[in-house]
Amino acid sequence: MPLSYEVAATRAGRRVEVTVGRGIVEVSEITRGGTTVRTARFMASRILALVEHPVQRQVLPDDEA
Repeated sequence: MPLSYEVAATRAGRRVEVTVGRGIVEVSEITRGGTTVRTARFMASRILALVEHPVQRQVLPDDEA
């Protein structure tokens, strides 16, 4: 049974960064100031999929349809 983990930017202004190196995938939640809030590390050989969703932004009146 595969496990699923979700790492999300929990507050406004935060972002999620993904780094890969030496067989380890590291997913970190970062504040505006660059401080790491939390980090998850996974063995790259055990990952089936890494899904990143784009940031939802407001549609402005001057945006083209």
